Amino acid sequence: MNTAVNRLDNAIFDAAYPGGGRDSYHPKMLTKVIIYAYTKRIYSSRQIAKTVREIIPFMWLAGRQRPNFRTLNRFRSQRMRSVLETVFTSVFQFLADEKYISLEHYFVDGTFSEK
Repeated sequence: MNTAVNRLDNAIFDAAYPGGGRDSYHPKMLTKVIIYAYTKRIYSSRQIAKTVREIIPFMWLAGRQRPNFRTLNRFRSQRMRSVLETVFTSVFQFLADEKYISLEHYFVDGTFSEK
């Protein structure tokens, strides 16, 4: 997942960050943390912020930075809202291409389907 996000085109994030200046946290780092949290069924911004402070894989993905829950929530609900689908699709495609996941079986809304 780390490699998948690193390979994303920076233009995706540039669209979410118009204007100049430097952001406190790199958008790719925040994306990694949020995607990894989702894979662990952690959806609350407060809980994600807590795991970044306490759980080693989250610390590693965050580069030992500690974004607070407001930053995480603002990032996913405001900054990335328009490009989130593109990001998830790109990561999913990378995982499938690299054979980390199989597309033989998949679940949509709890319904089992076969290809």
